[in-house]
Amino acid sequence: MSDVHHRSATVNGHRIFYREAGPAGAPVVLLLHGFPTSSRMFRRLVPALADRYHVVAPDHLGFGHSATPGTDEFTYTFDALTNITQGLLDQLGIDQFAMYVQDYGAPIGWRLALRRPTAVTAIISQNGNAYDEGFVPDFWSAVWAYAENPGPATEPGVRGALSLDAIRWQYLTGVAEPDLVDPDIWLLDHAGVVRPGNDEIQLALFRDYATNPPLYPAVQEYFRTSQVPLLAIWGDGDEIFGPDGAKAFATDLPDAEIHLIEGGHFLLESAFDTASRYIRGFLGRTTAATTS
Repeated sequence: MSDVHHRSATVNGHRIFYREAGPAGAPVVLLLHGFPTSSRMFRRLVPALADRYHVVAPDHLGFGHSATPGTDEFTYTFDALTNITQGLLDQLGIDQFAMYVQDYGAPIGWRLALRRPTAVTAIISQNGNAYDEGFVPDFWSAVWAYAENPGPATEPGVRGALSLDAIRWQYLTGVAEPDLVDPDIWLLDHAGVVRPGNDEIQLALFRDYATNPPLYPAVQEYFRTSQVPLLAIWGDGDEIFGPDGAKAFATDLPDAEIHLIEGGHFLLESAFDTASRYIRGFLGRTTAATTS
């Protein structure tokens, strides 16, 4: 397997950590992680792709090894996180890329695509919505209530998502063999969100999540206009973004490749071999690769 470099760059005054591997001249694959994790979720996928692609996986600001300025220093919104991601790509001289988006990575990826449609060569969405279909009400009702009316009556419903039990639930729900999932991963994620001040960062992003669905009509128009190659690989037991979120891509991208795989929200933890075969096959069909 290829060596993986662990690097950082200063973007708009903030330190951004990223994992990077693969030949410098190869087509770029950008990996965008979700809540509450970091580029750590791609720790196996980065080297698995780096024999043929230049892989870059950043930690969003406030997550993982990136800087975590407090909410009094930085306004945490998905627009702002997109600005940081775009700034990193510009620093690295990346002007075209395929992207893998999951959970929070999806609204960041959609914004990147809307800003520079010709930059995105292909999309892999793993439990990352671009349609109203797929939102599981039992999970999202608390988020919508908090976004609409933040305060002591609604905050407990979302603050609970920062607990160790809730993070473990994200990893294990829908997984047929829970013992395939390394428990270190949810312990590390929980350690991240309980750092001093990080809870306020996460609450700010919960409030801002309501800005994402109104963006969907523009994203769907981008799909229809561009017919960008898209692979949706979805944990069919995810109780955050259900399988209807995957199926909906076919509405505007009739050639989309859609695969529902036994698993949950973090599919790479329990079905890595299956998912990585689909990913490598899709990239091989849609992206000219360079062999290291």
